[in-house]
Amino acid sequence: MKKLAVIDDYERAAPSSADWSPLDGKVEVTFFHDHLDDESSIAERLADFEIVFIMRERTPFPHSLFARLPKLEHLITSGKRNASIDLAAAKQHGVVVSGTPILPYPAAEHAWALLLALAKRIPADDRQMRAGGWGVDLNVGLKDKTLGVIGLGKLGSQVAQVGLAFGMNVIAWSPNLPRERCAEVGVGYASKQALLRDADFISIHLVLGERSRGLIGANELALMKPTAFLINTSRGPIVDERALIAALQSNVIAGAGLDVFETEPLPQGHAFRSLSNTVLSPHQGYVTHENYRIFYATAIENILGWLDGKPLNLLS
Repeated sequence: MKKLAVIDDYERAAPSSADWSPLDGKVEVTFFHDHLDDESSIAERLADFEIVFIMRERTPFPHSLFARLPKLEHLITSGKRNASIDLAAAKQHGVVVSGTPILPYPAAEHAWALLLALAKRIPADDRQMRAGGWGVDLNVGLKDKTLGVIGLGKLGSQVAQVGLAFGMNVIAWSPNLPRERCAEVGVGYASKQALLRDADFISIHLVLGERSRGLIGANELALMKPTAFLINTSRGPIVDERALIAALQSNVIAGAGLDVFETEPLPQGHAFRSLSNTVLSPHQGYVTHENYRIFYATAIENILGWLDGKPLNLLS
């Protein structure tokens, strides 16, 4: 019987998110609810498993890890893209890699949750009230403010539409953004400098790559208004983390809503954890009941198809 490891189930949601019974008698399933950072520990844990399910990019699968898992035959990731998997190495080691569908709206919703939490001071006021306080500062209205959207793809365009519904002035920029796309979405086109300079709120919606890594650094943050807020639900390394910490500490910008980080899970004692002008969430943009049901149900289908010689949803 094949063995399946479902790893990084932080929320202990995997067992109840799908009906695993179709695997009975065919696959032995083990759920792991903690996270391992050390590759040697990961390799030791997974050494006896032919099938591994990974949640997004929580545990990377580089060439070195494939080399240490000779029994591995099938790697499944949630989503249709996972930059932390070395697909060439998987192919070299004869490992089938498959993915799952992912819903297109939760990350856009989460960006707005962070934006509203910052503008309306929800976490800060909640803390104050629980400590016995009552009304210590003012919040920010959204109508007629400028929302700058960096990246106007599926997620960015959804965020932009909500901004328009709030009566905001919405502008967009990305390295290859045509003016025609802005017109389709109903938002204004801006240069990178103009967006950084004029926006009251900036929300990032780009894929991490060589051109987007470090796209927002000290120079870009210095262009922003001291009253402006930055929201990042894409990938941590798109923003220079050290530069952002310095900008928040010195009030170069008013605050940041962050769901993604350079190192995840975010290390204990990290500066972001102690800054009063941040709203933080642990990479929750895709973590919904609806997505998890899709992820695990599709993973089961992928495994059954693969066992039957008809692999599904292949990424390599």
